Amino acid sequence: QVQLTESGGGSVQAGGSLRLSCAASGYIYNNFCMAWFRQAPGKEREEVANIDEYGVSAYANSVKGRFTVSRDNTMNTLYLQMSSLKPEDTAMYYCVAGRGIFYSGSWCSAVKPTDFNYWGQGTQVTVSS
Repeated sequence: QVQLTESGGGSVQAGGSLRLSCAASGYIYNNFCMAWFRQAPGKEREEVANIDEYGVSAYANSVKGRFTVSRDNTMNTLYLQMSSLKPEDTAMYYCVAGRGIFYSGSWCSAVKPTDFNYWGQGTQVTVSS
């Protein structure tokens, strides 16, 4: 069993930055894919970024160039550095993990949202204009 605990959310003005962290406990399998999802009230859940064990990452178009995902495998910790924040980034952010599927150079590229078995409780990010 894997437990995921997010931290680092908060309120910030547009243009500001936040860094989210996710501490994972339990058994982290080799080739796990880890990712950040977000969901705003009344909107669909969105995968923001993912990263595999080898550091291969991918981003949603809405955050590309502004967000950076990273992972410390020795500490079982996932990060999301968010810069140039916009009001539309306001959402609950969730850390997720699941078995990777190797495809096209990444253990995350073929992983569907339903393949992520483990979800954190979420951390709220609020960006004011």
